[in-house]
Amino acid sequence: MSSTKREQYLPFGRPNFSDEEIAAISRVLRSGWVGMGPETIAFEAELARFMNVRHVIAVNSCTSALFLSLRVAGIGPGDEVICPSLTWCSTANVALYLRAKPVFCDIDADTLCATPDTILKRVTPRTRAVIVVHFGGFAMDVAALRRALPPNVVVIEDAAHALGAMYPDGSPVGGSGNPCCFSFYANKNLSTGEGGAIALNDSASAETLQSLRQHALPLDAWKRFSHPETMLLSNQLTELGYKMNYIDLQACIGRVQLRRQVEFAGVRQKIAKRYVDRLGKLAPKIRFQQNCADAKHALHLFIVLLPLERMKISREDLILGLRARNIGATIHYQPLHTMPLYVGSAESEHLPVTEDVARRCVTLPISASMTMQDADDVIDSFSALHR
Repeated sequence: MSSTKREQYLPFGRPNFSDEEIAAISRVLRSGWVGMGPETIAFEAELARFMNVRHVIAVNSCTSALFLSLRVAGIGPGDEVICPSLTWCSTANVALYLRAKPVFCDIDADTLCATPDTILKRVTPRTRAVIVVHFGGFAMDVAALRRALPPNVVVIEDAAHALGAMYPDGSPVGGSGNPCCFSFYANKNLSTGEGGAIALNDSASAETLQSLRQHALPLDAWKRFSHPETMLLSNQLTELGYKMNYIDLQACIGRVQLRRQVEFAGVRQKIAKRYVDRLGKLAPKIRFQQNCADAKHALHLFIVLLPLERMKISREDLILGLRARNIGATIHYQPLHTMPLYVGSAESEHLPVTEDVARRCVTLPISASMTMQDADDVIDSFSALHR
């Protein structure tokens, strides 16, 4: 067992770019059109086929995707939006942007996701939407949730971690029919540096989203450029929109990344299996997220839950020790209901599972750029520090 320091820092997530992505960028730069145009349109269509969904609307971030999904659903002041507390701040903030009230729910100790039961406990007559989070890449059962909820409550999926994951019935995340929001941030399974998308089946909502992402203009720049006759048509604003569009310089990278998803998923699954097999023997009391080495899991994050009561080292010292060895371990996340921002602007109660998971969880590096030697470095350093 080695406890020596790695020469290079290993981040918890790192994109995998090849010469093919570089060639795509060069092609688009040489075309002279880098804004939203034909590459974005093609990327949206390819994502829709990948997810088996009717429409995909690309935007500038998953935060924008979540916000626009609530906006199209008519969420506004006084409405309540239920979401888990163990998530990135965007999930709750998009409700605040619309002057709605986030309401935090608890999670399941094995899946680290909310459940129909934990969500239903927080439903009130003011509940207008639920944002579920497919945490780490585990796809929760949204069909079961839809059956359990009142019909007037909208379900929106935060799938920032979950591109490539599958629901319990084996269908791809994104194809449920609910508005499903994805992230293409730098460390995601499909990375274009920044960006996001909304997958949905409703054609009227898709048309509204296409307009809202571009100031609610009836005609975007590509339509005006590619069809000169449209310059003669009225392009007057009738409602307030936003500047949240995607661009072709990103989309061309995304199209290549999408074609490589099978390759990427295979690497992630091998890394996860190595972690489960070796760490399960070296530190048998630690716990893993459910299905964490399963093909249905997107494996954006690899979470371990520490048996703190049996350890002689604190979680913080473990993480600092790993980082001292150039292993980029981190924490996902500090629960939102414990943060000052949400006191008074959100409703919460004691969330025992969330709070217990939050004090035990550690995220170990996993990405399609890692090698098995990288994984062994993580395991050896973890084992040397873990007591």
